[in-house]
Amino acid sequence: MARVFTITVPPNPPRRRERTSDPRYVDGQKILVQAMRYLTKADPVTNRPAIELLSEHVRTRFRMSDSPLG
Repeated sequence: MARVFTITVPPNPPRRRERTSDPRYVDGQKILVQAMRYLTKADPVTNRPAIELLSEHVRTRFRMSDSPLG
């Protein structure tokens, strides 16, 4: 029977880069919300698929943990 020897090495996690604030982040969210409001006021029934698409984009691209302040 063969023996396997392992040398334990402590994991070295990659360093996280510092997050900096970006005004484009907040501006992008505001534009998406304005677009959804416009579509809702124009014709909510006909524009429902477009509103759902924008809403899904906001939910998947901007996580709750995201913050423009870093």
